[in-house]
Amino acid sequence: MRIVLFEPEIPPNTGNVARLCAATGTELHLIEPLGFKLENRYLKRAGLDYWPNVRLFTWPDWRAFAQRPGRPAAERWVMTSAKSRHGSAPVQHFAFQPEDSLIFGPETRGLPPEMLDASPHHVRIPIRPMEEGGVRSLNLSTSVGMVLVMALASCGLLEQWT
Repeated sequence: MRIVLFEPEIPPNTGNVARLCAATGTELHLIEPLGFKLENRYLKRAGLDYWPNVRLFTWPDWRAFAQRPGRPAAERWVMTSAKSRHGSAPVQHFAFQPEDSLIFGPETRGLPPEMLDASPHHVRIPIRPMEEGGVRSLNLSTSVGMVLVMALASCGLLEQWT
């Protein structure tokens, strides 16, 4: 399983995701352009001293990631974006697989339509509607954490740490 952040914009969010990836042994793929430099102090601070434990890959664009050498044959792209609400499965009902790439869009824009169209696999995190006192969206690093834990649990990959 791998986490893919497409054009992330906010350094602390990416740093928090990096720490999560270190904690779970999950690869982190960043698709450029990034909204920050990898040397950013807020990025480093959010990831604390766990950066050596992060299997980090950066790609110049979506095409380079999609066509990367050694891409697993069983890889599926599981898209998660505020823009993919229609036709997306609630995360708790999705049948994740160990080779899935969990793909998240930029904080302010979500995934572009051409990326959403690149895969039939879309998930969403159910949240209360704004009319009922809910919120418009969740923070990127919170969303990644929720989806990743659901995915790892559904594949039985959390059992090794219980």
